[in-house]
Amino acid sequence: MRFVFTGKNMTVTEGVKERTTHKLGRLEKLLPHDAEVHVTYSMNKHLTKMEVSVPLHKRILRAEVTDTDISNCMDSSVDILERQVLKYKSRLRDRRRRSVATHEELEYIQAPDTPAAESSQEPVIHRTKRFALKPMDATEAVMEMELLNHDFYVFRNSWTEEVNVVYKRKEGEYGLIEPQ
Repeated sequence: MRFVFTGKNMTVTEGVKERTTHKLGRLEKLLPHDAEVHVTYSMNKHLTKMEVSVPLHKRILRAEVTDTDISNCMDSSVDILERQVLKYKSRLRDRRRRSVATHEELEYIQAPDTPAAESSQEPVIHRTKRFALKPMDATEAVMEMELLNHDFYVFRNSWTEEVNVVYKRKEGEYGLIEPQ
């Protein structure tokens, strides 16, 4: 694995790089040998934010953790990425999803010495909801979302007649998803 370290509002010291490399080394047995791991640290007042992204064949594994202690950030990031890798591999191994494309992807992600992990169950949908899409603009959709106290809202854009989604971001701002 190759590591790329970046620091925003702080300098990443050699000690932090070594500890991060050691902690993320736990993932080495799960990832391909040529995987590139991008680690970004940022400091905001007393909080440290650690973002780790691992671009793989057709996928990106990503973890973002904010904490007061940099070691807690490292531990949490490793746990998040480990769960993502195992889930990703088990989905690729699922016999109902096998095709030429997923077979190639599984060969790429599978490290040569790694035994196959036990497959997990398929996600189960517990509830289905149906509703009519009302034509409205994005600001009306945000107001509806707030009234319903949801994190996202699906609506038909009155300008483009396309189905769009507005969502609440972590910073308290709003986002809009439009189809291409």
